[in-house]
Amino acid sequence: MYNDEKNLYDYTYRKDGSELPHQREYVGPAGGQSGPQGPVQEMKPVKKNRIGLKVTALALSCALLGGAAGGGAVWAATRGSGNESEINVSSRPVTQVALHNVDGKTQMSDAEVYAANVNSVVSIRTSATAGYNFFGQPVQSASAGSGFVLSKDGYILTNYHVVKNAETVTVTMYNGDEYNATYIGGEEDYDIAVIKVEASDLQPVTLGDSATLNVGDHVLAIGNPLGELTFSMSGGMVSCVDRAINVDGTPFNMIQTDASINPGNSGGPLFNQYGEVVGIVSAKYSQSSSGTTVEGLGFAIPINDVFSMVKDIMTNGYVSNRPYLGITPQTLTEGTAAQFHYDVTAGVFINYVEPDSAADKAGLKMGDVITKVDGTEIKTVEDLNLAKKKYSAGDTATLEVYRPDGTVTVEITWGAAPQVEQAQEPQQSQQNQQNNGNYYGGGNGSYDPFDMFRYFFG
Repeated sequence: MYNDEKNLYDYTYRKDGSELPHQREYVGPAGGQSGPQGPVQEMKPVKKNRIGLKVTALALSCALLGGAAGGGAVWAATRGSGNESEINVSSRPVTQVALHNVDGKTQMSDAEVYAANVNSVVSIRTSATAGYNFFGQPVQSASAGSGFVLSKDGYILTNYHVVKNAETVTVTMYNGDEYNATYIGGEEDYDIAVIKVEASDLQPVTLGDSATLNVGDHVLAIGNPLGELTFSMSGGMVSCVDRAINVDGTPFNMIQTDASINPGNSGGPLFNQYGEVVGIVSAKYSQSSSGTTVEGLGFAIPINDVFSMVKDIMTNGYVSNRPYLGITPQTLTEGTAAQFHYDVTAGVFINYVEPDSAADKAGLKMGDVITKVDGTEIKTVEDLNLAKKKYSAGDTATLEVYRPDGTVTVEITWGAAPQVEQAQEPQQSQQNQQNNGNYYGGGNGSYDPFDMFRYFFG
């Protein structure tokens, strides 16, 4: 038997493990206090060896003196109040979090940013029919995400992939109120969507200026990681302010952050230190092509890049001012360049120009190769699509175009994409590239099938 009371170690040596009947009294350090009783070991008499006894006694005396010196300090600390054990408890009062209005001028603590905005963040749950089982019965799928209130009358911004193909959308507020939401419109290429609930006097967020962000600035994300840890906040810094990435084949210009981002955070707000929304949390880098797990690589869509489109969706139900060139593009490959005896091997080859389109009005023609847009180098269709995201319909740009007889500069005014083309243009263009020339998959524009950027579905 092992007894740890007051650091005394008593053992029985009986084979059956039972205690010896003999008990001894423990005399505590306070002198005369009776302590716990424990078994003693029966000792056989031995011949006296006085020299050995003296050495043993000296050793024991030294050990006891040393132990008493150390133990006395601890005992004094624990016995000073007359109690056997004394625990120090802080008397610091509970910190009161001041509730500030977001004015764009007052820098807030993390707790203040949360208090000022948590009522504007929403949890989003969706359901859809994923197919049918063996018996022909529909199989329902569910996903979760986040969003934030844009207006008092119930407009909410989230990611397109959060509500894509959803049959029902349920919004839950911080106070527990639930609403059935209606899909207003979205833009898949920019991964934004606007939904609406029938409510009044909701608390909207304040949108900031994402162009003012600097690498190293502190940012905060509020959302619903894993779809169940609702209204959680994580913090970090801006790691990059203008990061070009591909998410499932779609090019994006993103804010990179090391704030903790997880499935279910999609569509939630990214706040600056002033409590303003500067980004929409959208994706994370979860694994490298070699299979290495990585952390601290989250991405948010800059609010400046989508603000005009969000207003357009709220007004028209779709993005009416999305820039449109009116061409069928193809990433130029070495094979294509050799076939046409071109001196360039990178750029966007024009397969077809739509009549009366922006490209047609600017004088572009089949066989041209776009190599730059306003000085930005264009090597692939993805580069061109990413460059287009900086413009709206009616904006002007300067294209550098290669032709067999020399390079020319072309001024264009971006047209507006027809409504039916809003979600189909990039995918249709890629399909055309594959069907018309079979060059798309073999050049710099081909996508890595193990592309690591993934949307969050919770």
